[in-house]
Amino acid sequence: MKYRNLGRSGLKVSEISLGSWLTYGESVQDKTAEDIIHKAYELGINFFDSANMYGRGAAERVMGKALKAYPRESYVITTKAFWPMGDGPNDRGLSRKHVTEQVEASLKRMNLDYVDVFYCHRYDPETPVEETLRTIDDLIRQGKILYAGVSEWSAAQIEEAMRVADQYLLDRIVVNQPQYNMLHRYIENEVIPVSEKYGVGQVVFSPLAQGVLTGKYKGNKIPEDSRAANDSINQYIQGFLQEDTLNKVEQLGSIAKELNVSYLVWRLPGF
Repeated sequence: MKYRNLGRSGLKVSEISLGSWLTYGESVQDKTAEDIIHKAYELGINFFDSANMYGRGAAERVMGKALKAYPRESYVITTKAFWPMGDGPNDRGLSRKHVTEQVEASLKRMNLDYVDVFYCHRYDPETPVEETLRTIDDLIRQGKILYAGVSEWSAAQIEEAMRVADQYLLDRIVVNQPQYNMLHRYIENEVIPVSEKYGVGQVVFSPLAQGVLTGKYKGNKIPEDSRAANDSINQYIQGFLQEDTLNKVEQLGSIAKELNVSYLVWRLPGF
């Protein structure tokens, strides 16, 4: 396994991260999830990603339980907050109240003293960026968060965060987590250039378009054990199952066949 610095930080993370969206605590049994985490660790993966709203906290509990088998200094674990975790008016967003409460709740679920990276799961137009960054800065000073990140923020929003952090001498964000794959490349236009300007790393989600880029859905066939066949979670994959998208995947398959490589080889560093 190869490791890279996370953005301009000194934190070393494996080139492959193991996530838990729509899986742990939902479509995958706990025992299977724990086995996957253990196997990933054995293979050298030290970078594990979760969020408070994945399985309504269940993903964090599963991940925390599995990783408890290893020395805390040997792995990097991340979580996020923004989406509603209750019905109250303050049970969502990036206010000081919600972020503080959700970090505490995540630490309790994972049985940890700190998380390595905390992501703002989306941009919150109802909360001043200064309030959010001050809260995160305070949590960093308290030792409950080590690094800050954002997820699915626009280039302008990332620039705003940097300006505010510098103006008030707060910790900068070091990483962005956008969706990115061969079918979803919007970040190349503005987000990547701005991130490079400020040294913000990218940890992408859905690099295989939720499995569509494996070619398993060719011919409009849905495998019985696939995500698309699971009615509890398949609403998120529908956008990738349109005819024009599947045609692009077929074209990718043809190119891979000509090169005598798999559908997935383009994901490998240096290919």
